[in-house]
Amino acid sequence: MLLPVLTPDGHLLTEGEAATAEEKRLAATVKAGLGAVGILLGTELLQAELTPPWRWLREVSRLFLTRLCRARDVQQLPPPEEKVWQELIQTAPLFPGAECLTPGWLSQVWRALQESVTAQISAHPEGLEGWLQAGNTTWHLVGRVTFHLAENKADPQRPFAFLATFAEKLGASGQLQHLPLARALQLYAGQKDAAAMQALLSPVRIAAEQSSLLKEWLETRRLFQPLALDPQEAYRWLKDTAVFQQSGIVVKVPDWWKEGKATRPTVQITLDAPTDGAGLHAGGLLSFRMEAALQGEPLTDAEWEKLLSAQTGLVSLRGRWVEVHGAKLHQVLEHWRKVQNAVGEGLIGFLDGMRLLARYVPRAEVEETVDAETLQDWTQVIAGKGLADVLERLKSPGCIAAPTNLQATLRPYQAQGLSWLHFMTQLGLGACLADDMGLGKTLQVIALLLLRQPRRLAPTLLIVPASLIGNWQAEMARFAPDLRVFIAHPSSVDRGPLDEAIQAPQRTLQGMDVMLTTYTLLQRTESWQAHAWGLVILDEAQAIKNPSSGAAQAVKRLQAPSRIALTGTPVENRPGDLWSLFDFLNPGLLGPASVFAEVVKQCAASREGYAPLRRLVQPYILRRMKTDKSIIQDLPDKIEVKAWCSLTKRQATIYAKLVDQMTKLMTDPSLDPVRRQGLILSYLIQFKQVCNHPSQWNGDGVWGFEDSGKFQRLGEICAEIAAKHERVLIFTQFQETCDPLARYLARLFGREGLILHGGTPVKKRPLLVAEFQTPEGPPFMIISVKAGGTGLNLTAASHVIHFDRWWNPAIENQATDRAFRIGQTKNVLVHKFVCQGTIEQRIDALLEKKTTMSGALLSKEGGAEALLMDLSTTELLHLISLDVNAALAG
Repeated sequence: MLLPVLTPDGHLLTEGEAATAEEKRLAATVKAGLGAVGILLGTELLQAELTPPWRWLREVSRLFLTRLCRARDVQQLPPPEEKVWQELIQTAPLFPGAECLTPGWLSQVWRALQESVTAQISAHPEGLEGWLQAGNTTWHLVGRVTFHLAENKADPQRPFAFLATFAEKLGASGQLQHLPLARALQLYAGQKDAAAMQALLSPVRIAAEQSSLLKEWLETRRLFQPLALDPQEAYRWLKDTAVFQQSGIVVKVPDWWKEGKATRPTVQITLDAPTDGAGLHAGGLLSFRMEAALQGEPLTDAEWEKLLSAQTGLVSLRGRWVEVHGAKLHQVLEHWRKVQNAVGEGLIGFLDGMRLLARYVPRAEVEETVDAETLQDWTQVIAGKGLADVLERLKSPGCIAAPTNLQATLRPYQAQGLSWLHFMTQLGLGACLADDMGLGKTLQVIALLLLRQPRRLAPTLLIVPASLIGNWQAEMARFAPDLRVFIAHPSSVDRGPLDEAIQAPQRTLQGMDVMLTTYTLLQRTESWQAHAWGLVILDEAQAIKNPSSGAAQAVKRLQAPSRIALTGTPVENRPGDLWSLFDFLNPGLLGPASVFAEVVKQCAASREGYAPLRRLVQPYILRRMKTDKSIIQDLPDKIEVKAWCSLTKRQATIYAKLVDQMTKLMTDPSLDPVRRQGLILSYLIQFKQVCNHPSQWNGDGVWGFEDSGKFQRLGEICAEIAAKHERVLIFTQFQETCDPLARYLARLFGREGLILHGGTPVKKRPLLVAEFQTPEGPPFMIISVKAGGTGLNLTAASHVIHFDRWWNPAIENQATDRAFRIGQTKNVLVHKFVCQGTIEQRIDALLEKKTTMSGALLSKEGGAEALLMDLSTTELLHLISLDVNAALAG
């Protein structure tokens, strides 16, 4: 399945494999830019079956082309107002980068469409009309037929008037001049212009195929004369207005018929915070009140009975026309009566109330007698004043003063994050702080822990990956030396105290503010899972994205009134990950996993799209991006370049030999799938090793720099870095490469550097970071990607070199962000080494096509290896083949 991907800088990319002809067209067209994609979606693929993200993007094109057909001038199409964009964004499904959707980006798409359409119309021999016809007949309009419906208050029995007109030309003032449609036909008949008459009636005939009313009027020729209509006939006409518009007919309707419907009476459900002075919290109750209403105004019993007994159509009530459907109103009323009886005493749980407000209604929770859309159309759920105030504070909680013993000054957005976390935990609501890596999630949490300290609450449990124990310990010592922290990990505490903390946490944690431990230790310690914590915080919370994992099951057994998750991954993008995270943060909010999966399917098929799901989760997620200049304006630029490397003759000889060996083995007809997979993985590693250095492949221990094109390229780049007295991080995925690289670079810089890999003791890692960060620190640090991809702050470096590629954008970006983060004052130059003419160049090209904003192109566990398993033998052999001319160039 091919998915669109939106990057933070507004580029549209794709991930996944194209499974259909339509998806293949999209994959090829995305390279041509936003305008080309929009035109394809709005013309050739207008009626195509597409996945929800592509269908949603198609709505932007549909809106553009609809307005183009009305204006008939591509230059007179300003982007819609922000309100229109915001409403469209609310309906967006979940796809990678969806959190980057903004009115500004949609306006950018609009302008790209405008430029592309202008160019195509200019190049088309028949101009706009020919271009529209060639693109899709839905947009092909010759002439402008307009249907008018207006009120006629002088006739109580037939209070509506209809007239069909044709826009013949623009008058001197620029206004359209209309002729009655019958007059237009007479003119064409007199001119014996059958083609013009055919073109004029084309949209009318198209509409009549779907509208039985219009078909009747066309056959009886009532369409060509002014008509007086009763309410029922006017209602039939109004219900077909969407069909008329889609067929290319301009429709003029009374102001009260908005968005395809009139004002409707509703069963209004009001949810409110309790008035008895009890504080609102996640486990609390909301008042539940049901009444009949019209635009928020209560209806009298007599008015309600009048509406319930009316036929489907329009009814005049309180001086306005009201749309009614007696049978559906009865169904909806009966549904809410059952709900009211079930909740009892007019109260409902807070999380249940939040689902109702968001219109997150799983099909299983709807009575069989009423469908979900009927319930939505004839119900209005609102928040009373008390609850509305709380919900507004979830968006803007004000600004709480930072604790006086915090040894740091919070940036404005960090102070806002602190206030939000404090408010959420006060209410007992789970909160996901999803700021970009480098924006200071750690500091915001430390400030929150200090705020809680004077209240002598039960200790907070902070769970982190093992590699981040030292980072958290150092940050808390730096910013909050008053914080009383117990580090429950062998790297920081002797076995005796750790065993005591496992056996008797209540005694060990007496007087402590925080216990810091790892996901692995927590899974093995039932006493911690059963302990009563004041707050539970997960760092790198993507560790629980798989609900069946041991880590996820362990953290969900924890006992605490409030929970916080920290992650730099946009959790809104992946439905399964989102459910698992919220099952920890606010258990029950999204319902069981099976119900959630059903709701996601409902959203895909619903006219409201994914808006209910987004409305439900948005109050509990705070996400800021470091590329957003309104959040932070002083972060420098990150510049990524490819460092192309050639192979030495020795490397090329070994590489060619491996290609021959693999070709013979892979073309063996007796090769079974399991052995095939093993061969691919084995040779993949060997090709990487040869591209790095022959000595890595054969283990001879020589490591002469002249034997490797990458070592030579590294020398060239680092010579310039050393001359400028700048510093660099070098990432490799192979631990055995670290020492030879360090020896080589020490000669270039004239000074020793640092090494951090999986064998580096956890206790030593913070010391290495501190040493590198000092003003006169070592000029380089070599890091294995797995050991140093997250949690390290290394802003002293202004260069990052990926010596060999992990072939996974997510992991590479995490590694790069060790330098590109808050505190960095210089531009960061990222060098990605690629050997030309080899598998490295071809996989790099493959990833360029598929890379994503979130860095989640391929699972971290699989990487490019998983992608290669799906290739045919012919495709695989092409991928690993050696282009000698390219490889030995230079």
